[in-house]
Amino acid sequence: MVLVTGATGFLGSELVRQLLLKGEKVRAIKRDSSVIPTILENKDGIEWLNADLLDFYSLEDAIEGITKVYHCAAFISFAHKDKKQMMKVNVEGTVNLLNVCVAAGVEKFLHVSSVAAIGDSKKGELIDEKHHWEFGSGQTNYSVSKYESEMEVFRASAEGLKAVIVNPSIIIGKNAGTEGSGELFNTINKGLAYYPGGSFGYVDVEDVASVMIELMESKITNQRFIVSAENWTYRDLFAEIAFQLGKKPPATALKPWMLNLAKLGNDLISLLTGKNNKLSRETVRGAFKKQNYSNEKIKKALNLEFKSVKESIAEICKTYNVN
Repeated sequence: MVLVTGATGFLGSELVRQLLLKGEKVRAIKRDSSVIPTILENKDGIEWLNADLLDFYSLEDAIEGITKVYHCAAFISFAHKDKKQMMKVNVEGTVNLLNVCVAAGVEKFLHVSSVAAIGDSKKGELIDEKHHWEFGSGQTNYSVSKYESEMEVFRASAEGLKAVIVNPSIIIGKNAGTEGSGELFNTINKGLAYYPGGSFGYVDVEDVASVMIELMESKITNQRFIVSAENWTYRDLFAEIAFQLGKKPPATALKPWMLNLAKLGNDLISLLTGKNNKLSRETVRGAFKKQNYSNEKIKKALNLEFKSVKESIAEICKTYNVN
C-alpha cells in the first residue's frame, strides 16, 4: 500500500487520482477539517486517515503496512507571522515522518520540495540542481523551511532510507480553483492592468504527479530533480492568460516602488482590520527577479517531454469560459 500526505491538496489529489488509475491502493492522510477534493470523491481504493505530521504516534498508525510514501503536505505562506508554524510543519513534520519511515523499513520515500530550495544562478544562466542554496537576507521563510526539510531527507537517506526529491516550479492546472496559482487566473479574469518585470518556471500538475510516480517506480535514489516545463516572463504569461480568457492583457509595467507603496498600504489595512496581507517583502522582491530553470536532468532521467505551458493555460481558461 502507498501512503500520500497532503492528499487533499492540489498536487496531492492529482497524484492520488493517477495512482488509483494505475491500480494502487492508497492510504491518504488528511486533517480532520480537510475537504475531500471533487476529483477524489467516491473513489474506490482510497483509505482516508486523519493524522497530523506533528503527532508522531498518529504517523506510526498511518505507516503500518505501507511500502512507499509520497510526502506532498506542506505549509505555504510568505507572511512573517506564519514563520514558526511553517517551520514546525515543513521541517519538524518531515522529520517525524522520515523517522517513522526509517523505523518501519519503508521501501522508498518521495519528498515534494520546491525550486525555492535551490540556489540562484548568475545572470543569464538557467538554474539547475547544482546551484547551491545559501542562507541570506534574500531567502524567504518558506525557502528556508523547504531547504531544511530537504537536508532531513538526505539525513534519512544516510540512515538507509531510499529517497528522492522533486523541486517543482509554479504548478498550474485546471483543478487549482482560486487558491495558489489559480488565484492568478482568477485575478486576470476579473481584470488586471499591471505586470511585474520578472520571470519564472511553470509546470502542469498532471506532469508533476506523473514524474513523481515514475521516479518512485524507478531505481533512482538519493537525488533531487527540478520539475519545470517552461520559463515565462510575467508579461508574456499574463498576456497569454488574458488572451485565452478573452480579457484585455495587462499593459503597464510595474515598478518596484509601486509594489512597495502598495505593500505599505496593505500593511496598514492589515493592522486596522486584522486581515492577512499577502503582499510581503519577499513577494515584492520576487516579482522582479528573473528565475529561469533547467529541466534537462529530469528529462534525461525519465526520457520525457512536458505539456506546454500554453496548452495548460488553455485548459485552465476553458473552465472559466465554460462557467
